[in-house]
Amino acid sequence: MTDPDNRERTAGGLVGKAVGAAKKVAGTVMDDDQLAREGRLQEARADADREAAERAQEADRREAQAEVARQQTETEAELARTRAETERQDREQAAEQDRRETERDADLRAQRESASAEAGREAEEAAAERSVEQAEQRQVEEAEGATRLEQEARRAEARAAEIDPEEDR
Repeated sequence: MTDPDNRERTAGGLVGKAVGAAKKVAGTVMDDDQLAREGRLQEARADADREAAERAQEADRREAQAEVARQQTETEAELARTRAETERQDREQAAEQDRRETERDADLRAQRESASAEAGREAEEAAAERSVEQAEQRQVEEAEGATRLEQEARRAEARAAEIDPEEDR
């Protein structure tokens, strides 16, 4: 049914979650642990992708808010400069300095939020990959254990045949 060496890219989002659920159910019904495991992993990946998309949307929203705040601050600074034209020169210079600092702070906040969202997405992807690797390692260990048990059973049968060879007749 599935080949663990063929790591095909599956759809994310609702489609990926639905496909994962279908694989999980099919694996359970058909008693195919690998297919059921694939389904669970695909559902988990779809959930992780959804969370990453939500976080990216939140970062975009915050970035847009920062831009609106920057534009508002810029507009307020322009108004202050217009009023300051009739006032002393040092008031006009103070308003310009405030505008520049506010704009720089808004840009820095937007950059930090964007970097934070990217770091969160990368951490989620790394965690999902570690989860897959751990599951694969457990599967290998279980297969090795089954092989050892089969070998022990064969040895026990051989010893039994040596002890009582007439039982085989």
